[in-house]
Amino acid sequence: MVDPTRARKLADRIKVVVADALEKRVKDPRLGFVTITDARVTNDLQHATLYYTVFGSDEEKQGTKAALESAKGVLRSEVGKRTGIRLTPTLTFTADEVPETAQQITDLLSKAAEQDARVAALAAGATPAGDPDPYKKPADPDDEWDDDEADEDETDDEVGEDPHRA
Repeated sequence: MVDPTRARKLADRIKVVVADALEKRVKDPRLGFVTITDARVTNDLQHATLYYTVFGSDEEKQGTKAALESAKGVLRSEVGKRTGIRLTPTLTFTADEVPETAQQITDLLSKAAEQDARVAALAAGATPAGDPDPYKKPADPDDEWDDDEADEDETDDEVGEDPHRA
């Protein structure tokens, strides 16, 4: 096992090397506007997974996927030369679904905001079903009911009888 910090640093280096090689060395016309978004290396440094996004249609995405698969050998040799490690990891390219997922989440949030606005508009002219102030308040000391109960308690104490005992 290798230190996870070393694996992370190697993944970052592989990401930069592959992105640079795609820009300068790979001349495949199928390669669209591709961006390497992330790279992950296993802890034994034998396998690297590179995540990419492609700007364009589904046809362009499929062409880019085929171009990356065909350029895998060139990219791996470039990684081996520029990283200087003993064993060059195998490269696996995976389409990154984060932008599509982020768009779905954004759509859901905007739909929720619209529903909140409709509810707020409906609630603007509404009146409460019960009292205007439904919250309990502390008893008013001038209330007659409380004074009567206090008088009864005092009379029970004066007599010395406990009203709860039979």
